[in-house]
Amino acid sequence: MNAHWQARRSEIPLNRPGDRRTPWQRDRARVLHSAAFRRLQSKTQIMNVGENDFYRTRLTHSLEAAQIGSSLINQLQHVCDEQMQPLLPDLNLMETLCLAHDIGHPPFGHGGETALNFKMLKSGGFEGNGQTFRIVGKLEAYHPEHGMDLTRRSLLGLLKYPVLMPPLPAPDDFDRPGSLGRWKPAKALFACDADLLDWVLEPLSDEDRARFQQVETLDVSPWQRSLHKSLDASLMELADDIAYGVHDLEDAVVTGTLNETQWHNHLDKVLEQLNPELAELMQKLGDQLFGTEHHLRKNAIGALVNIFVTKVRFEQVLPDASEPLVRYNACLPQSERRLLDSLKAVVFEHVINQPEIQQLRYRSQTMLGDLFTAFHTEPLRLLPQNTRARWRTAYEQEGQQGADRILCDYIAGMTDDYAERMYRNLFVV
Repeated sequence: MNAHWQARRSEIPLNRPGDRRTPWQRDRARVLHSAAFRRLQSKTQIMNVGENDFYRTRLTHSLEAAQIGSSLINQLQHVCDEQMQPLLPDLNLMETLCLAHDIGHPPFGHGGETALNFKMLKSGGFEGNGQTFRIVGKLEAYHPEHGMDLTRRSLLGLLKYPVLMPPLPAPDDFDRPGSLGRWKPAKALFACDADLLDWVLEPLSDEDRARFQQVETLDVSPWQRSLHKSLDASLMELADDIAYGVHDLEDAVVTGTLNETQWHNHLDKVLEQLNPELAELMQKLGDQLFGTEHHLRKNAIGALVNIFVTKVRFEQVLPDASEPLVRYNACLPQSERRLLDSLKAVVFEHVINQPEIQQLRYRSQTMLGDLFTAFHTEPLRLLPQNTRARWRTAYEQEGQQGADRILCDYIAGMTDDYAERMYRNLFVV
């Protein structure tokens, strides 16, 4: 791989004697030993942390995604042609991306993300993947200016949405409904991190960059979706989708949140759209999934993961691009993609969208909104000393928007438990 993809923004050579690690091994170590990664152990995946010891957290989800990512690379090493072999990410690089992909998510999952985005509409918005990029590139304490100071290829692989946040409306611009659902974030990076994005995309030609950063506008302005991601990011996202669709499904089945009747009502319609061989296999796995013998359920979960891992392939998504890392993506055939999307949908409908979970989400969103308001109103009184100093510097140099970004960094970095304690300290008598 070309040297520019192994470069670090600091340009500081590693001078530790006898260190023979590859750049990707160093990146993986920096993620694993970071405070942001450790905090994932107390951040919500779907069920709130502490509701049940069985439920996966952001940490266990990330570990499972990393294992699946490694499996995808092993599979591609055996099935892709010789031309594509040199493009495959190193196993350490793949694990780096999967381990780091969720470290920007705030407390309380996507509900917390929506709440912070609403509070930040006047100051550049908030989005979990954008915060991940900000943490690894600027905030984590490996370097005074460049965060973890990861390689350029690692940063490229973490860009699920390689575009900047569009101009956002003030909340008064819309008739706000009775929930925060309307304020889900635009999928993009923060404008204040444009310099880091420019550095990551520097090796691309102007033509490749324009193709790579194409967006489509969604139904409600100003929300947008970027159309492309790099090869490594497509593998990371596929591993993430499989971990979500299969392993979070296991949580739902084992805890009784999803029953067999609901499963069949959802999946039987999907089976008609799959190829006959896959449909027959899914019927057998469904019986095992809801059987009484635990080892058969585990076998079904492993078999579901295997369905997707063994079908991964490369496709040219930007055939005119000269840079192979943006020309190709990892994809699934139509039947397998439809099946994976259906597994994610059943988890959403029968777990995430249930009133009990949505009530917890609303409570969590209210807590984060109140915390933001308190810190915004009394920053020099309520913020910890180190965050207070960062807030003061940002306010003096960038004004209120820059200062609000520091508040957002602080709240987004909280674990669920820490946010709960802080809320009680401020608001509960």
